[in-house]
Amino acid sequence: MSRRTVLTALGALGAAAALPSTASALPPTAAQPNRRAPAVHSGGRRVAILGGGMAGLAAAHELIERGFEVTVFEPTALGGKARSIPSPGTATGGRLDLPGEHGFRFFPGFYQHIPDTMRRIPVPGNPNGVFDNLVAGHGFRMAIPGAPDLTAPASIAPLRFDVYDPLSLQESLTAAFSLGGSIPPHELAVFMRKLVMFLTSSLERRNDQWEHETWAQTLEADGKSKGYREILVSALTRQLVAARPQTVSTRTIGIMGQAFVWNAMGTVPQYGHLDRLLSAPTNEAWIDPWAQLLRDLGVKFEMGWAAEALEISGGRITGARVVDGSGNRARAEADWFVAAMPAERAVSLWSPEILAADPGLERMNALVTDWMVGIQYFLRRPTPITPGHVAYLGSPWALTSISQAQFWRGDFAQRYGDGSAHDCLSVDISDWDTPGILYGRTAKQCTPEEIAREVWAQMSACLEDGTGAIDENDIVSWFLDPGVKWGAGGVTNDTPLLINTAGSLANRPEAHTAIPNLFLAGDYVRNDIDLATMEGANESARAAVGALLQTAGSPAAPPALYKLHEPPELEPLRRIDADRYRAGQPHMLA
Repeated sequence: MSRRTVLTALGALGAAAALPSTASALPPTAAQPNRRAPAVHSGGRRVAILGGGMAGLAAAHELIERGFEVTVFEPTALGGKARSIPSPGTATGGRLDLPGEHGFRFFPGFYQHIPDTMRRIPVPGNPNGVFDNLVAGHGFRMAIPGAPDLTAPASIAPLRFDVYDPLSLQESLTAAFSLGGSIPPHELAVFMRKLVMFLTSSLERRNDQWEHETWAQTLEADGKSKGYREILVSALTRQLVAARPQTVSTRTIGIMGQAFVWNAMGTVPQYGHLDRLLSAPTNEAWIDPWAQLLRDLGVKFEMGWAAEALEISGGRITGARVVDGSGNRARAEADWFVAAMPAERAVSLWSPEILAADPGLERMNALVTDWMVGIQYFLRRPTPITPGHVAYLGSPWALTSISQAQFWRGDFAQRYGDGSAHDCLSVDISDWDTPGILYGRTAKQCTPEEIAREVWAQMSACLEDGTGAIDENDIVSWFLDPGVKWGAGGVTNDTPLLINTAGSLANRPEAHTAIPNLFLAGDYVRNDIDLATMEGANESARAAVGALLQTAGSPAAPPALYKLHEPPELEPLRRIDADRYRAGQPHMLA
């Protein structure tokens, strides 16, 4: 069977893309004396955004609409981890290259900031702009090796419970999460008791006790059945958010868990369909129209340039040194600076002078990242395993997938590649440190070709149900995220994912630093969503812009900020728990 790796070709493509087409717009430096400075407008309204991912684009959008002059410096490509990544050289006959990506996109119905942004991005024929490019997935399949698969709808019946009786809520949730008897009833009861315990916990207990306890500890995972550990403990963490249940905080998973529950129950009017996807590759459906809108509004994009250092004087940022892929350097000047870079890159900007001005930023060094990286298989026939996402429970590499052609507009084979591929099976690999089933090695210890074979083998083992859901003979080619790179020093990942480990909330900064004209935007910034997501990145960008507007004395209204739904029906129980917590007592269900 023919397989190809595209890492080498993508490396060459990335090097070419790093050459900035607008480098002459950058201010001069000693190393580049021939570069001219752009026209500078007075009034203190110039903003330099360092990073063009989800947070950077959202910040640029909110600022340009409020009359600021915005320049975005992006080293790689707009959209960050959310962008499409074409598989170079795969197109013939006027088609587009096969659409690769860092990982599949997923827009739960409780996302509110991103839908608001999408509605403001015009698309011809779409009354609600890019938002109308979202389509619903109607099923969720849990594929289990050696056992019948479980397929659930993307919504379930509304909850019915007595607001003053937590046991009635527990019974309702137990019925909804029966999971076809895969988990012993007494263990399912433990899980539901713990879930109801979190739902009825006071905010004080969440932010203190549950923030410092891991998900595995709270669920009492030790000694439980394989089904309990793989489905309830691991699948909700490792396969959905790449978090290890032994390290991720109960606060984080609890907040996300209750958002999914209320969304699935259909009891929150402002929430949309639980499982939403784009109707085309991300760039086509979202990023390209967004970037075009921002350009039309006046945002300047300086592509191929990465922030290398911040200059500070008199307690304010006076400039940012940026560098391109060839080592050329220039100085970016602005009145306001928004660091919209991932946490692991932002910390490289915190010089001793920056930390002296805001010592709290040093705590960011304690933040933890992990790998959640995608691989796409381009297949000879449509392969809609289920009308939604698939979780391969028990797979060593914690796999999840989506068959994308069933959701994308038009004919896949006519639009992409050489006409031989009719579907894209996009798979997220969430565990890179557990040995696989073919080679007995972790993903980090495998070659790209071995990763492709291993992932397919793990999916096949979970889908052995006699339906022939996937067939190796259907593979035309595959594409692995080029952020994963192999070299003499081993394998590295340019795009890791922030993990909210127990106790890490204290290490996450607010959007406005102690430096008056420096703001932070990224999914690591404290926000209501409390998880490394596109939604969290968007929310943090809005918080940064709101703080900037206030500091600048702007009369413009701040961007809208939304809160996750907290059921008022549970408020009486939360007040009781607040009293118990202040009295040093455990939760009533502990």
